Amino acid sequence: MALEINVNEVNDIVIIKLVGNLDTNTAPDAETEINSWLEKDCKKMVISLAETNYVSSAGLRVFLATVKKMTAAGGSAKFFGPNEVVQEILDISGFSSILDIKSTEEDALASI
Repeated sequence: MALEINVNEVNDIVIIKLVGNLDTNTAPDAETEINSWLEKDCKKMVISLAETNYVSSAGLRVFLATVKKMTAAGGSAKFFGPNEVVQEILDISGFSSILDIKSTEEDALASI
């Protein structure tokens, strides 16, 4: 399954919605999109996992790289809405303690 990447900018917050599977085939596209915003000096990013069906290790690497780059630039990245499968992947990999994951978009936006 392909990955659809939808981006909205609300005030100074970039909201990226990842729809589909974030895996070895699609992670480079997600990373390219995220990096393009980082190059534009984005300091606040919220990534929606609400419609993300699956995340492989390549996808986890994109998340980790994003958080590291945002932190190094003095910014912040939040994630929200993972389904049960994605939440389990985040829990088993230990990423649920590395990433700032909120239940809803409202919670993520309020905390950034």
